[in-house]
Amino acid sequence: MATQKVKEKGVPVENLRWRLDPATLPFETTDSLEPLKDILGQDRGVEAFKFGMGIDKQGYNVFVTGMANSGRLATALKLLEDISKEDGRVPDDLCYVNNFKTPEAPILLRFKAGLGRKFKKDVRDFVDALKKEVPQLFESQDYLNRKKEIMLEYEKKGKSFFKDLDKKVREEGFALVDVQMGQIKRPEVMPLVDGNPIHIDQLDSMVEKGRFPKEEFETLKEKQAKLREEIDQIFLELRDLQKGVQENIEKMDKLMFMKVATDIAAPLKTKYPGGQVEKYINDMLEEMTDNLQIFSTQPQQAIPGMPFLMPETDQFHPYQVNLFVDNGDQKGHPLVVESHPTYRNLFGSIERVVDRSGVWRTDFSKIKAGSLVRANGGFLVVNLLDALIEPGVWPALKRALKTKQMQIETFDPFYLFTTTGLRPEPVEMDIKVVVIADLYLYHLLLAYDEDVQKIFKVRADFDTSMDKNEKSILQFAEFIKRKTDEDKLKPFDRTAVAAMLEQAVRMTGRQEKISTSFPIITDLIREADYWAKDEGSAVVGEKHVDKAIETRIYRSNLIEERIQEMIDRGTLLIDTDGEVVGQVNGLAVYSLGDYMFGKPSRITATTSMGRAGIINIEREADLSGSTHNKGMLILAGYLRKKYAQDKPLTMSASIAFEQSYSGVDGDSASSTEIYALLSSLAEVPIKQSIAVTGSVNQKGEIQPIGGVNQKIEGFFDCCRKGGLTGKQGVMIPESNVKDLMLRKDVVEAIKKGKFHLYSVKTIDEGIEILTGKAAGELGSNGGYPKGTINDLVNEKLKALAEGLKKFVQEEEKEATPKKKAKKSKKQ
Repeated sequence: MATQKVKEKGVPVENLRWRLDPATLPFETTDSLEPLKDILGQDRGVEAFKFGMGIDKQGYNVFVTGMANSGRLATALKLLEDISKEDGRVPDDLCYVNNFKTPEAPILLRFKAGLGRKFKKDVRDFVDALKKEVPQLFESQDYLNRKKEIMLEYEKKGKSFFKDLDKKVREEGFALVDVQMGQIKRPEVMPLVDGNPIHIDQLDSMVEKGRFPKEEFETLKEKQAKLREEIDQIFLELRDLQKGVQENIEKMDKLMFMKVATDIAAPLKTKYPGGQVEKYINDMLEEMTDNLQIFSTQPQQAIPGMPFLMPETDQFHPYQVNLFVDNGDQKGHPLVVESHPTYRNLFGSIERVVDRSGVWRTDFSKIKAGSLVRANGGFLVVNLLDALIEPGVWPALKRALKTKQMQIETFDPFYLFTTTGLRPEPVEMDIKVVVIADLYLYHLLLAYDEDVQKIFKVRADFDTSMDKNEKSILQFAEFIKRKTDEDKLKPFDRTAVAAMLEQAVRMTGRQEKISTSFPIITDLIREADYWAKDEGSAVVGEKHVDKAIETRIYRSNLIEERIQEMIDRGTLLIDTDGEVVGQVNGLAVYSLGDYMFGKPSRITATTSMGRAGIINIEREADLSGSTHNKGMLILAGYLRKKYAQDKPLTMSASIAFEQSYSGVDGDSASSTEIYALLSSLAEVPIKQSIAVTGSVNQKGEIQPIGGVNQKIEGFFDCCRKGGLTGKQGVMIPESNVKDLMLRKDVVEAIKKGKFHLYSVKTIDEGIEILTGKAAGELGSNGGYPKGTINDLVNEKLKALAEGLKKFVQEEEKEATPKKKAKKSKKQ
């Protein structure tokens, strides 16, 4: 039997963790640094963002994508603030005013920033001046004299009509007598008999009694009818005369009002030149001339039996100005972040009120601006997920960006009846919209919404890490300085900065990168300051950063501790010492969202004669994910390539994650499963003191996995609880060595030889470390050296194949006489 000494390949201590020597930092504390002014670590995203903001063409709005906690929102806001300050242009004020000719279509007026509020005040002052001057005008002596002249002329003509009529009536033997008809007195023509007026009905009665000649009565009756016609004609003429007088008075009122109102409005037109404003003022004055009664100072007359009712609204309400958007206080382009993008908040609304009769009413003054209009001429920032889940928001936003117009309307799907509706003049849009989204949601929307590429032509993708070099290290220190200044925190000394940088590198899982998850880093800066303050230290040091990291873990690792307690008390079966055939300690990562940790999991394999192949118990129990299933199929491919070139692979094997009752996914345990299977076939025990992680391909090459630091630390903690023996360790893919950023206590334990870390490239290297036996290389004769793992596995598979063949042959031999006997019976 060949013997071969196995050489274990340990990872050098200097590769276990990247360390930054504080002495290499060119400062004692961050007080001597200038605060970082630039955006750190997002060159690609910043360049794309600035391009999108700079190109003034339709559709060049920006989608900002990236992982949560990548600082995408804060970065976008800082860039927008800088752009707004650089330009300095402020958009116009917007005012809605009443359309006196078509009230359901309010008119939009534009003014330079700050003039909108002045225009509103000036119009109010103008109306107030009219309310004061017009009643005095109609109470002036000059006005009363003119009105009196017109009335006297009317009375004079009326008297002349009646004087001529009275003379003619008397000549015909009649008299005019006023007869009361209800509340009205009307002149009646009556014949004179013996010098006294008698009603025609009384005269008719006298004729019947023979007291008055009938021929004379008929003559009087005809004359009376003619006189009545003349009287009616005179009354018609008087009514026309009265109407003309009234028209003359109204005409005089309008002329006098227009003269006064035009004089008062002249400064307003001069102050706000332009066709739209002048037309609005002229239309307002024209409307007022048709409603001069609103200037009446006489109190409302109460109707007997009816309660006194106040008017529905202020009679001068139609002459107000609705200052829709006021940019008077803006110093540059408006920047609006809509954190709650409901339809009303984003696009505005047209409010309604209920009058005393229970009817909904609205008018131009009820038009309210939303974030999109308030950001017009500047920038609007919204979160994509928030916009998508709100009814009607995403289609309306696309429509506004495509048409470059904002039509104000009320989105109220549950409102069915209204008596008044408005269609305000649309607002011309000149706006850049920034939508924040994660990458998955962006690609999903891109696939299902064809408009996205038309209106969001630029995507600024924000990374979660940046390259680690001298420049980025110094910029990171300047970032810490900026945060300490902004939040009024204690300065960080060079050891604290080094500790923060090491933690930022660990967050990326790569030694050559620094994390750009600045919201999390900022929280860590504040928490380190808290512990420095708690200790009474003037500066933040390395121990304060370490404590901040430890306490963050402690606040989140309750489940990790509970799992470890189950391992300690034997509820979860994990061996950290001894040797067992077909059993390996695999390593799994648990992600809780804000915290990730690793723990060992026992993986076992059993083999026997048969044709079932490899049975994945997790898959059979519907607990296996697709990636894990793929790893199992690759495992079978490896066995076929390695051991089935000269014989069929005939065996039955089952592999299971012991005490796993939830889903299992990922292929990081595929190499571990091969080791358990090889151990079972070779009947060679595996060291339980070594935990394994790593995926494998069909050639037997070990591939990198994720969460390597957490997996190593998880097994280390498990071993430390039971006592470190100096034999325990973890075996990882060699390609993961550059990802190592282990905790300081793990590095110290490895340095002292109490714990070990091995890196391997192939399955053969790994099985040698786990079993202490050589794997064996395939010789020119097609076999493996005797006594090696591969030889033992190969021989076992050959024996299983031969045993199965022999078993089948014996079964067929036993079955042949029975078949013959059965055949003879039939014959």
